[in-house]
Formats: sequence, structure tokens, C-alpha cells
Amino acid sequence: MVYGRPRGSGIFSGLILIFIGALLLLHNYRGFELSRVLLHWWPLLLIFWGAIKLYERTVGTRSGEPGASRVTAGEVFLVIGLLALVGVVVGLDVVKSKFGDDNIGIDLGRESFSSDLDIAPVPVPVNARVTIRGARGDIIVRSSDEPEIRVNGKKSIRSWNENDARRAAEHVSVEIVKNGDGYEVHPVGVTGGDSRVSVDMDVVVPNKAAVTVRSEKGDISVSDMASPVTINGINGDIEVRNTTGDVSIDMRRGDVKVSDTKGDVRISGNGGSLEVVDATGNFTVTGEFVGPIRAEKVAKGVRFVSRRTDLTLTQLSGHMEVGSGNLEVVDAPGNLNVRTHEEEIRIENAGGKIKVDNRNGNVEVRFSFPPKEDIEVYNASAAITLGLPESANFEIMADCHSGDIDSEFAADSLKKTTTGSGDSHLEGKYGNGRGPKITLKTSYGSISIHKNS
Repeated sequence: MVYGRPRGSGIFSGLILIFIGALLLLHNYRGFELSRVLLHWWPLLLIFWGAIKLYERTVGTRSGEPGASRVTAGEVFLVIGLLALVGVVVGLDVVKSKFGDDNIGIDLGRESFSSDLDIAPVPVPVNARVTIRGARGDIIVRSSDEPEIRVNGKKSIRSWNENDARRAAEHVSVEIVKNGDGYEVHPVGVTGGDSRVSVDMDVVVPNKAAVTVRSEKGDISVSDMASPVTINGINGDIEVRNTTGDVSIDMRRGDVKVSDTKGDVRISGNGGSLEVVDATGNFTVTGEFVGPIRAEKVAKGVRFVSRRTDLTLTQLSGHMEVGSGNLEVVDAPGNLNVRTHEEEIRIENAGGKIKVDNRNGNVEVRFSFPPKEDIEVYNASAAITLGLPESANFEIMADCHSGDIDSEFAADSLKKTTTGSGDSHLEGKYGNGRGPKITLKTSYGSISIHKNS
């Protein structure tokens, strides 16, 4: 009996088209996270391809055509083309998550239908614990003197036609329920991960209520609260203003702005830029943020910890900014301690003790008034610059390995030495009064000490 040429390639092409088509269909209709699936399960494509080749080889051997199991150029181009298509879809999702669907202008032909929410107010104690949970959509939380929770807003549904969207919208709403000793506000009729449905909520709670907000995707705004505020935002910008209690934020993506708060501010996770202005407590940042991270007028100081930087300021009357390889601190009356690398550091008018440990980035420390506390700057493969008023009194020890020390301060008690290998050393005392001890050390960079006008 004569066997025909095995059709393994045709089987592979058909099955891979069905598989990719099913994934894209689930992605469109069910809010399927295509990028996550491919990130973890893409090796299955190679396993599937290899299984087809083994099948072809088996059939080819039986039919006397062992070469039938070769990988053809058509198969390669088909896989590359389909992966490119999936890459475009995933890329659109990334752009949408960053800029929003409204700014893209591409929604695979789906129509959008929006309608207002109609939720009856619920009376609650003035100091109630209120948790607001959102799936997709913006959340605004405001305060009121009334002992009740009120919810306004709108629901939006995207579908292939407006009639389907209207029918789906009938089942979407928001409910306010008592949960233990607290109250919870959350959408109903929305399945987790469904990107077709978004619910924007404007929630009014008693001024003294302790508020917790949790959202999967959407911007969050909280204002005018007299009790602690806790926010867990996965994807979206966050703004908190004019609060009395502590503010705690855990995030995964987005920017944060906190202003006019009388409590402590704690931010953790990952994200973009952070800004905290006019805080009477302290500002603590833990995590990885693209930046810039900016703080201004933080009475009890700043604590910033990341894989790259460990910074502590005990007071900040001016401003601090970290980002794009630069770290700047201006007008910090308290102590300053920073350990980092590959940062260009600029410190101006620090009032307390200064300790800087850096490498691969220049360090500049400047005073417009005579410093009173000790200064320590350690650097490597970069320069150190120190600017002091001419009236300053200080005791200094500066070491520069394979670099020069240039000082505009001269006195009999200041002695500079240079070795034949290019090392420089400056030690001694300047001025008639008692001053702080200054220690400067670097390697493969210069040290410059100059007089400020």
C-alpha cells in the first residue's frame, strides 16, 4: 500500500491558528490577561510544535519519507507572524494601561454605553470604618458632616453594539453593605478582570470616618478627611489632600501627590513620580519608583529606601528631589544621611550632621551660613565640592586618591601634602573659633573647597 505525504504541517498550521485565535477572542470578550498567559506559558508553543514534528516523523518513517518532519519555512513565518500579532495586542494593552482607553482611539470596534448611578444613602456612625473597593474606574472620596454614606457616579460598558451594552448595564450597580463593625462600598454585577466594564464612584463619607480604598485600575482622589486614610492602588494615579490623620499608600503603577496633611505619610510599592507638600508628620518611601520623588516642607523629615538609595532627613523646611540620576536637598535643618551610588548629589544649607556615602557621581555640599555640625563625605570615581562662607571655622581632613585637592582657604594651620603617586592630603584647622569636623575622601576624582560669596 502506498501512503501519501503526511500532512503534519497542515495540522500544525491549523491548530496554531485555532489556538491563537481562541486566546485573542478570550482577550477581547472576557478581559483575558493575554500578556500574563504568554509570559508564563509560552514554552507550551515549543512543546506543541515538537509534538507535531514527532508525529510527522512517525508517519513519515512508516510511509518511507523520513524527511517529512523537517521544520518548513512556512511554519517558521507563520509562528513569527502570529507572535508579532500577539505582540501588537499586548503592546496596545500596555499603552492603554498607561494612557487610558480614551486616549488611544482603538477599541477593536466595541461601542461604549454610560449611565448614572442611582444609589440610596446609608446612615452610618460618624466614626465608622469605611472600605471602598473598585475594579475598574476612578474613585473620588470626599467628606461631609452628615452621618451617612452617599455614592454618585457612572457606569460604562463597552460591547459590540449599544443594545448589548445597555442590557449589561442593567446588572451593574454599587451597593453599600455592613461588613462586621465597618461598612463596604463596592460595585456589583462586575466580574474580576472584565475590562469591558468600568464604574466611576464619587463617595461621600463622614468627616471622621477611617477610610480604606482598594482599586484594580483607575485614579483615586481623597480629600478633607480627619481620620487615617489607607489606599491600595494597582494601576492609576493617586491624590490625597487636606487630611488630618496618617496617610498610607501601597501601589503598583501610577503617580502620587499628597498635600496639606497633618499626619505621617507612608508610600510603598512601585510607580512613577511622588510628591508630598506641606506635611506636619514624616514622609516615608519604600520601593522602586521611576521618579522624580519630590518632598517640600515636611516637618518631621523624609525616609527613602530603595535598592539603590538609603536616605534619611530628620527635618525638611525646603525641598528634596530624587530622580534621573540626581539627588538634591535644599534647606534641611536636621541631620542628613544618604548612602547611594551613581547619583549626582547636591546639598545646600543642611543644618545638622551630614554623612554622604556615594560612588560614580559628583557630590556638592554648599552652605550660605557657617556650618555647626560635622560633615562626612565619602565618594569614589567622582569629585567632591564643598562651598563654605569665608567666616566659617572648621577642622578638616581630606584625602584624595589619584586626584588633586584645591582649596581657597589658606592658613598656617592647614597643611596640604602630595605624594609621587598622585595622592593628595589636606589636614588642619581654619578660623579662630570652634567649628565642626569635616571629613572628605574620594578616589579617582578631585576635591574642591571654595569660598562662597
